[in-house]
Amino acid sequence: MKAISVRQQGWWALSALTMAALLMLGLMISLAVSIGEIAIPLATTAEAVSNRLFGTDFELSRIHQGIVWDYRLSRALVAASVGASLSLSGAILQALLRNPLAEPYVLGISAGASTGAVCVMILGFGYGVLGLSSGAFIGAVIAFLLVGILATGAGGTGERIILCGVAGSQLFNALTSYIVTTSANAEQARGILFWLLGSLSGVRWPDVYLSVPIALTGFVICMAHVRALDAFAFGTDAAASLGIAVRRVQIVLFAMTAAMTASVVSMVGSIGFVGLVIPHAARFLVGPAHRRLLPATALGGAIYMVGADIISRIIIPQQILPIGVVTALFGAPAFAVILYRVRAKA
Repeated sequence: MKAISVRQQGWWALSALTMAALLMLGLMISLAVSIGEIAIPLATTAEAVSNRLFGTDFELSRIHQGIVWDYRLSRALVAASVGASLSLSGAILQALLRNPLAEPYVLGISAGASTGAVCVMILGFGYGVLGLSSGAFIGAVIAFLLVGILATGAGGTGERIILCGVAGSQLFNALTSYIVTTSANAEQARGILFWLLGSLSGVRWPDVYLSVPIALTGFVICMAHVRALDAFAFGTDAAASLGIAVRRVQIVLFAMTAAMTASVVSMVGSIGFVGLVIPHAARFLVGPAHRRLLPATALGGAIYMVGADIISRIIIPQQILPIGVVTALFGAPAFAVILYRVRAKA
C-alpha cells in the first residue's frame, strides 16, 4: 500500500499528530526532569511537582524536591520555549525572505544579539537602564538592519541575503570575541564563552516567566498572520495584490523574530541550526500551509531542544556539554542535506 502523507489525510490525521506531539513533549519534559547525575524515578518527579502545585504532602527528601522543582523542571520548560521560539523564528524568516536557508543564526541575528548582551554584561552599556534582554534585542535589530542594508546593496536575491547574513554573523562574532578578550577578566571570559556556546545551566523560574510568555506571544502573533505568510510564498507584489499590508506585516513579524531571538540569546546564549532544521522537518510532515506548519514547527522545536538538553547532560559522564554543541552536531549534517536539496531543485 502506498504511504499517504499527513497533509493528504485530513484534519483527523493532523489532530492525531498534534496529540502525539503534545504527549511526546510531556514525555520528554518528564524524562528531562528525571534524568541526570542523580536519577529520580518518574513517580517521585510527579510527587514533587504535585507537592508544589497542588499542596499535596508526599514524603520526599528535600534534595529530590529541590532538584526536581528548583533546577530540572525550570530548565526543561526554558528548553521547550527556547526551541519553540527559535523554530518559529526560522519558519517566519524563511517565509518572509522566500529562502529555505534563512534562520536567526545564519542571518547573523543571534550573533548580533550576543554582541548586544555582552556589551551590557561587560562594558556596562545602558548604565543600569538596559537589561540583558534589552541589550540583546538592540543587538539583534542592529544586526538584522545591517544584513538588510548589505543585501539590498548586493541585489537582494536569496543567495546574497544568506551570504550577507554569514558576513554579518562573522562581524558580530568578531566584535563579541574582541570585547571579551580585551575587557573581561579570566573568570568572566570563561563564563561568557561557555554561555555563548549555548548553556541552560543557569536558568531558573524567572527565566521561565520570561521565555514562556514570549514564545506564546510569538506563536499567537504568527498564527494571526498565516494568510499573509502563505501569500508571501508568491512574492511581495502578489501578496500586496491580495490585499496584504506588506510593509506592516514585515515590520511586525521581523520585530517578533528579533524579540524571540533576543530573549533566547539573553538567557541561554547563541544556539544554531534549530530554526533551520525544524521548519523543514515540519514542512515535510504537514506541508507548506502555515496554519498547519507553525504549530508543528513550535512543537517540534520544543521537543528537539528538550531532547538536546537531555543529551548534553548524559553524553559525557559527570560533565555538561554546551547545548549549542549538541544542536550543531545534529544540525550541521541536516544543513548539508538542505543545501543539497536546494541545489537539486535549482
